[in-house]
Amino acid sequence: MEIPKYAKLENERRFLVRDCPDLSEDSGRLIEDLYLDAGRLRLRAITHPGGEREFKFCKKYQSADPASGPIVNIYLTAEEYDGLAALPGRRLRKRRHRVAWRERAFGVDVFEGALVGLILCEAEASSAEAVRALVFPPWAGREVTADLFFTGGNLARIDAATLKRRL
Repeated sequence: MEIPKYAKLENERRFLVRDCPDLSEDSGRLIEDLYLDAGRLRLRAITHPGGEREFKFCKKYQSADPASGPIVNIYLTAEEYDGLAALPGRRLRKRRHRVAWRERAFGVDVFEGALVGLILCEAEASSAEAVRALVFPPWAGREVTADLFFTGGNLARIDAATLKRRL
């Protein structure tokens, strides 16, 4: 796979969460995404538990391997974020928690708004081989890494009824 200039390879797998683990030990961080109508661009604001905010502009490239693909992130100032946030797009909100299992941290995304009830577990690794070798916790149900329905860009488009039918 050819990696575009300035991109890095992201190796990640995602699973639907069957029985949510106890999240009371981690307040999580709020992630607010704007998937721009033009292209495959995502604007992200992250609010950390202490109130500090982080802003990113991202592009994920298509890849033949759903668990491994090129990604570019640009870190933004609050002013740059505000300028881009005015662009048309679809919004998505979730709270990401870190849950330890077998000496590894997993991200547990609890969705808000129209996607209430959707919980995904994800983990990254340094290579495509390493991410495929990961053992996920027993509360991680069906793998959805290759299911385009569960990509952020698609989830930002759907309503509660569509999600309910799919689940």
